[in-house]
This record gives sequence, C-alpha cells and structure tokens, in this order.
Amino acid sequence: MFKSYRNILFGAALIAGASATLLANADINANTGGSKKYAAGKEKGKLVIDGGVTYPVHNGMTGPYHINEKAHGLAINNGRPATPNEIKAWDIDVMPDGTGLPKGHGTAEEGEEVYEAKCLSCHGDFGSGGGGYPSLSKGNAYELHKTLKFQRTTPDADGPVRVFGTYWPRASTLWWYIKTGMPHPAPLSLTDNQVYALVAYIYTLNELKLNGEEVEDDTEINQDNVLKVDLPNKDGFIPKIDGPNGLENTRAFFNDYKNYGNGTRCMHDCFKGEPKILPIQIEQKSFLPPLSEKRDLPKNPCWIASCDVEAGAAGSANAEGKKIYDAHCAVCHGNDSMGAPNLGNKEAWAKVMKQGMDTVLKNAINGKNAMPPRGGTDLPDDKIKAAIEYMYSKSK
Repeated sequence: MFKSYRNILFGAALIAGASATLLANADINANTGGSKKYAAGKEKGKLVIDGGVTYPVHNGMTGPYHINEKAHGLAINNGRPATPNEIKAWDIDVMPDGTGLPKGHGTAEEGEEVYEAKCLSCHGDFGSGGGGYPSLSKGNAYELHKTLKFQRTTPDADGPVRVFGTYWPRASTLWWYIKTGMPHPAPLSLTDNQVYALVAYIYTLNELKLNGEEVEDDTEINQDNVLKVDLPNKDGFIPKIDGPNGLENTRAFFNDYKNYGNGTRCMHDCFKGEPKILPIQIEQKSFLPPLSEKRDLPKNPCWIASCDVEAGAAGSANAEGKKIYDAHCAVCHGNDSMGAPNLGNKEAWAKVMKQGMDTVLKNAINGKNAMPPRGGTDLPDDKIKAAIEYMYSKSK
C-alpha cells in the first residue's frame, strides 16, 4: 500500500481478504466448541495476516451461511508432487534480493534498438505511452517523485505522476515483468541480454542513478548491478514485506487497527448517529465533447436514397469488423514491427488470402506462429471472421 492512501485502501484490502481468512482457518472453526461469537482468525497459533475473523460452525451454519458439515474438515487431495523439471519451468520469478536473475548484460544503446523493434508501437516514442498503453517515463524520476503527494484540490491542479521511475519500489519487478510478459503478443520471446538492455534503456528514460551516477547510454547493466539502481519510491509502501521478517511485519501491521479504518475492530453498530458524508468538492461541469442525454437509435446506414439493402448490410458488417479490429487486432496488425500482415499492405494480404478464407479463419482461431489463438481474445468465430474481412477489405 502506498503511504499517502493507506486509510482509504486498507479497509478494502481487509474486506477482500476476509473470505480467504475464513477458508484458510476452517480447521479452527471445527474446534471452537460451537460458540456463536466470532474470534480472531489464527494460523498455526498466530493471528492471521489480514486481521480477519473466523466464524465457528453452529447448527450447520457459519455466520449467516449454511455449510455442509459432512464435508467440513475432510482431507483435501492436493494431487501429486511437482517434478523437478516442472518446478524449474514454473520458477521464473525474480525476487527483490536478485534471486532468480540469470546472467546477462545490456546497455541503453542496445535497448533502444530492441525498444523500437518490439515496444515502440504500444508504449510510444521514448516510453511516452499512448493508445491506452502505459507510459514508462515522464522525465526525471527524482523530480517527478515529489508529485506523488499532489492532490487535485482545484480543477486545474496537477495530479501525481505514477510511472516506473517515480512509483515502483523495486527494479526486480521491471526485469521479471519484461521477461515473462513482454512484448504483449509474444511473451518470453526476448533473450536475457535483450531484457537487460531494455531495463537499461528504461533507466535512462527515467534519468535514474546507479552508484550515485546517472545511467548513460553505454552503462552496462547486468545481473550484478541491475537491482542497485536508486529508485526514489523504494520506501514509499507499507508494511515492509521484504526480507526474513516480512511476514511478521505484515502480520503486526494489519493486526494493529490504528493503522487503518477508525482504529477499532467493529462488526456491528459501528457508527453512532448518522455517518458524515463528504459532498463533491470540485464538480466537473464542462466536457469535451459535451455529454449527450439522447436516447434515440443510430441512423440506419442506408439513410441516403441511393443506398440499397445489400450495401447497407455490407456497411454494417464492415463497421462491426472495424470495431473488433480497433479493440483487439490493431496492436499487432496496425504496424509493421510485429511481423503480422499490416492493415493496408496489399501485397501481404494478397499472399495471406491465397490460402483461402477457410484456412485463414482456421489459423486465426487456433493461432499461428506468434499470433495467439483468437488474437488473445474470447471472441466467437463470426466476430473473428468479421475482423479478417475488414482487414482484407482495407488491403485490396
């Protein structure tokens, strides 16, 4: 949790964790002697981390919910132990202390080349963001870190700038996320050296320092120094979850009710009198474009006299295909860097369509090469076909 917002966010976190607490402490419920009162949840004799409570089973119910008492407390079959090779394949995370980092190296100069080929289409020039994809930098991280305390108390006030350099507390997350999740259409396709180079490039965009010196284009980032970068928000989150005492720190923090809410545990009649409701302080009245309250249906695409029924149906289908393309396909088919046939590229689409629509549709549904099945969506077959027909119609 970021420090400035802890009183707002912790209550939601506790509510979200309550269900998990009840499930995790089912063995305690079975040994409470049928007491109707709730008790603080425990885990191996200690209070649970999230400060939740455990409700005992009484007359076939736990709190207001009925349960199956015959199934309650039965042993759970967790399946077979994972093999060493399975564990090795799954164990790809990188810890804050560097555990999991492979050997490798790269410079920002090398990273810029990788960025332009793999990342620029989504994250924009110099990590500026765009098209719904997040910015990676907004300038000097140390100066922009000060904005995290900004509050929009007036309509024209600047808000906090949350990008990697200003907000993220650990560089290990950056390396791990790029390696396992980027680029979006082809995760795990980058080499370790490419990832180190991209990390170095993002360091330079944020003007971060390493050992007191700003990271330059030719500064080599490797497994030994990648986590030594100075991130201004490294102490901006509570509780302290890193290190051997992380679990106990978290347990102590969440079980001290002064750290969130109104400072007391309360399950019933928590407010005396009417709660105070804070009205909107800054009302937004102007919108561009202006808000519309019209409820009429859109005009038929064949509203002009020369439009026939068949042309109208084709126009409607084409509009649907464009909508699907914009939402799900443009990220890969909207630029040449992704390796997919680009919208408007007549030669590329002519080559694709030589296979026939049935084959193209089959490949789009099942996936081919770097393209995931259905483009990574859950769209039905007819929607996928509409998108293909739209892209082909724009590339003839």
